[in-house]
Amino acid sequence: MSRKRWLALIAALMLVVAAVGVNVATSQAGADLDRMFGSEHGWAERVIEQGDDFGNSIVVLELNGVIQDTGDAVSIFDAQGYRHQAFLSQIEHAAKDSSVQGLIIRVNTPGGGVVESAEIHEKIVEVQEEYNKPVYISMGSMAASGGYYIAAPADKIVASPQTITGSLGVIMESINIAELAENYGIKFNTIKSGEYKDIMSATREMTEGDRAILQSLIDESYDEFVRIISEGRNMSENEVRQLADGRIYTGNQALEIDLVDELGSLDDTIAMMREDLGANYSVIKYEADTGLYSLFSMTAAKMLSSNNELASIEQLITERRAPTLKYLYTE
Repeated sequence: MSRKRWLALIAALMLVVAAVGVNVATSQAGADLDRMFGSEHGWAERVIEQGDDFGNSIVVLELNGVIQDTGDAVSIFDAQGYRHQAFLSQIEHAAKDSSVQGLIIRVNTPGGGVVESAEIHEKIVEVQEEYNKPVYISMGSMAASGGYYIAAPADKIVASPQTITGSLGVIMESINIAELAENYGIKFNTIKSGEYKDIMSATREMTEGDRAILQSLIDESYDEFVRIISEGRNMSENEVRQLADGRIYTGNQALEIDLVDELGSLDDTIAMMREDLGANYSVIKYEADTGLYSLFSMTAAKMLSSNNELASIEQLITERRAPTLKYLYTE
């Protein structure tokens, strides 16, 4: 790289390190600033389509990115990323708002954590059962694994013909560097209270006992995934298991095997809900606030995203590395 590029890389890396160090403080400060200069919820409500009924509306929520709970204490470089607690709050807000007649969730995700996916699923069921409001799913370019898990209970699932969905199942991954470390003369000392305390450690080979324990966790989560799809799509569990072997499907293929109900875009989904509700309701979108801190965060994120090396460094510093159960499509 050129000298100028190296200087830019060093300067940005220093900014990343500083941001990580003050992340907790800035997150709180950001919340305070957004309360001062943004909306009371942390997001804004914007009318994207005006209808004939000015008193009632359909709400559109967007789920973009990996479904994982970072406590919403994201770095200043990730202002536009998925925020789990905020998303749950948006669903709850739409459910309790008496003027909201229906909810559409636009899904663009490869999936994510088992727990987080289950929490979204529970919120969607709550909207339907406690508030008697329809929930439609509009699939974007990808709605795989956990993205399908949250879609399963929806009253209607609409996908693009080219949507990548499926990947129905559970995965847990880790790496093993024992041989690499040995080649460099590196030794690890582990003191533990029980045989399996360091299960999935990167510094030792996995034993048959380890594998049996982990497979039991995978099987339990997989059984729950199958149950969710079976109930949501009115299929037998045997039918679901034949489809849920981890393979991916296009929107066209998913329609043929009854994993989705219709093919269409977000606009088509809005039109379907209006028709099903029998009224031309206005359409409101909950979107990221543009408070002072949010504007600063978006600027920092834009600066970082222009350099792939810096983006990779920031991701390595901030993302959680511990193995976890995931409903996730890994490319």
